[in-house]
Amino acid sequence: MSTTSIPLAGQRVAYRESGGEGPSVLLIHGNSSSSQTFARQLDSDFGRTHRVVALDLPGFGDSQPVGDPDTVMGLQGWALIVRELMHALDLNDAVLVGWSLGGHIALEAVGDLPACKGVAIYGTPPLAWPPDMGSTFLPNPAMAAAFLPTPSDPEMLAFADAFFAPGYRDIPNSCYDDVRRADGRARAAVAGSIRPGGYKDEVEVVRTMMVPLAVLHGKRSSWLTAPTLARSTCRPYGTRKCR
Repeated sequence: MSTTSIPLAGQRVAYRESGGEGPSVLLIHGNSSSSQTFARQLDSDFGRTHRVVALDLPGFGDSQPVGDPDTVMGLQGWALIVRELMHALDLNDAVLVGWSLGGHIALEAVGDLPACKGVAIYGTPPLAWPPDMGSTFLPNPAMAAAFLPTPSDPEMLAFADAFFAPGYRDIPNSCYDDVRRADGRARAAVAGSIRPGGYKDEVEVVRTMMVPLAVLHGKRSSWLTAPTLARSTCRPYGTRKCR
């Protein structure tokens, strides 16, 4: 599936789009990944019946080089790009689906998207402020590469392996390629966002959001604890239940 690009906030942003014309979905990839993460979803029966768009966040995939990293990188910068892309492509009522970093970006953006139909996040424990990293993330040495501007090749390979269940062997080469080609400043910007004023309190976002939220969690995740939505702090929506 071919990649298209569009100018947003002074940055060329690449994206892929399925052929469907039904309800719209925007897919947001994780750290050091790209829209290639969602190739199977784009080229699927779901993609043929829904309008599915997957973008490359600035600093990743084909959304490089980055002209102004202070504007378009970090949780706030990437959320800006998501909002502008949705407006430019008439995706204002799309459901946001975010994996890992992509889920944090979805939570950062959703409050400024009044027509958004809902949010689904996976591999994304909502972070309060201040963040309690110890109760959210399992110790995994491979995850250190997530924040390093220039990890070694073995560190990058181990990081990509950690995206999958332990022992999984059918990992697409594109996952490794994405990690290698990512702009190191983008990885550093992830860590740089974890500061006062660097991101919205995601537990509060979840508690007050007025659209459906789905939280998925991999049973065999090697780097996340079971997500908690801050113990009864999220608001029920329809039949949705929160712990």
